[in-house]
Amino acid sequence: MTGAVPTVALGAEDSPRIPLLGFGTWQARGEEVYNAVRTALDVGYRHIDTATMYGNEAQVGRAVADSGIDRADLFVTTKCPPDHVGREEETLDASLRDLGLDHVDLWLVHWPPHTGATPEMWEKFVEAQQTGRARSIGVSNYSPAEIDELIDATGVAPAIDQIPWSPADHDPDLVAALRDRGVVLEGYSPFKRTDMGAPALAAVAQAHDVTPQQVVVRWHLQHGFVVIPKSVHADRIAANFDVLDLELSSAEMDSLDALGA
Repeated sequence: MTGAVPTVALGAEDSPRIPLLGFGTWQARGEEVYNAVRTALDVGYRHIDTATMYGNEAQVGRAVADSGIDRADLFVTTKCPPDHVGREEETLDASLRDLGLDHVDLWLVHWPPHTGATPEMWEKFVEAQQTGRARSIGVSNYSPAEIDELIDATGVAPAIDQIPWSPADHDPDLVAALRDRGVVLEGYSPFKRTDMGAPALAAVAQAHDVTPQQVVVRWHLQHGFVVIPKSVHADRIAANFDVLDLELSSAEMDSLDALGA
């Protein structure tokens, strides 16, 4: 691997930059997640995604600390559960304590609370960013209309909307809606939501002698989408990262985009 992970600014050009390729930790706990994160960091990942609801922040934090990688070179994301309205500050305190960090690079509202967009929760996120405990703030699983509610109430747009995403989910209208609001699209569950046997995907993988999973990751990067593939298997963790020198043609990208039609 000779390429570098591309990054995108979260807001203005002088804002923090997020690596487009990150490592997801959903459904991994204990030594399994510790070992997976250590492997990911050894491979070259510098963007790690976790959440309060995952119950693994302490193990993720231990892996980050034991890696010996300079904190300035890491990008760490965590998320606040939607039912923690009114408890945002203590939730972030607990996350920082478990992660062993004095700040996170990105803090997300994990889902819209049952009451909807809930601008009062977003106001607490804005405060966390102002105090430096969260360098950037965003949301997950929000619609553009719900994002508009947050912007209208606070004047602050989420830096990111983390949503389920894959070639099969590709929706140019949604991509444009987020871009128009200055919101970066971050995709999760890229493999779970993809038919790995789709002829178009198989054809691209065969043409480049790579796996369908590698094609899916590369598709995200070439579109400028953030993607956080997850695995606890060392070979897959390495393979998902080994896409930096892969280049898909315009025709190949179009064929993959069409899977979402």
